[in-house]
Amino acid sequence: MTPFMLGRRGLRAALATSLLLAASGAPAQFNALRLLGSVNLGGPATAPSPGGASGGDLLQLLSQSLEQIDEPKEIEIGRQLAAVLLGSKPIHGDMALQAYVNRLGRWISLHSTRPNLPWAFVVIDDDGYNAFAAPGGFVFVTKGLVDRVRDEAELAGILAHEITHVTSKHHLVALRAKAQAGLLTQLVASQLRNNAGGWVSAQMLALGRNLYGSGLDQQDEFDADRNGIVLATRAGFDPYGLAAALQQLRTATPDDPLFALSLSTHPAPQLRLDRIELAMGSRLDGFAGQPPVPLALRLAR
Repeated sequence: MTPFMLGRRGLRAALATSLLLAASGAPAQFNALRLLGSVNLGGPATAPSPGGASGGDLLQLLSQSLEQIDEPKEIEIGRQLAAVLLGSKPIHGDMALQAYVNRLGRWISLHSTRPNLPWAFVVIDDDGYNAFAAPGGFVFVTKGLVDRVRDEAELAGILAHEITHVTSKHHLVALRAKAQAGLLTQLVASQLRNNAGGWVSAQMLALGRNLYGSGLDQQDEFDADRNGIVLATRAGFDPYGLAAALQQLRTATPDDPLFALSLSTHPAPQLRLDRIELAMGSRLDGFAGQPPVPLALRLAR
């Protein structure tokens, strides 16, 4: 297992480094994401960025091996999927909160296996309890989730879970499976009949709705839980943060509209907790027990 940083010392270092990161990069990230949100998802085809994947190329790539999707193409795919998410829900207007979540996520991402991706962490203005990721380093959490986590360790555990989905390319694997099953072509054709000339936008709209509506493979979620806990601990946070968040989610009912999507696209919280207990045992107990840090305290500072 990779050596971990000491808990409190690591957290102090995280805060100092994250302030530097925010000063140097956060505003540019948010401006870029606002541009993503302005993409006309139902209109004419949008031009791919240099080195990115065009509509036909994307279909062909997703039908072949993951090795043929290099990092620039992965980022372009993620950018378009992020545009789908931002096309349905706006970015929350609290820039202090946006800066804090971006600092926190980028600090954790520095301890991942892919620290050099153009990571961006954004709070969506949605009362539901959910978190999403897209290939290439785009991570979204809802304002409803942020309001319901009880401390920073819980939010760190959730962000680390989503970061692990990205570093493991879970979404790319899921998209490729849909392409090989013929679902992708069917969805795109349906959209194209209603959006003449909107190949790229319609393609990603259909893909995004299907992917985020059905969720990832259960094993991918279990892997993201396990490896996300390791990542959050390595970044200096209490290893039981994600488990604490799942305990809260476990009390939600499937018919509660605020939790319905999260519960329907993930394994049952109790099953996830059981898998975490089996994987962790007491091996990370030495990194636990840090005083809880309320998000309100971080934002006040």
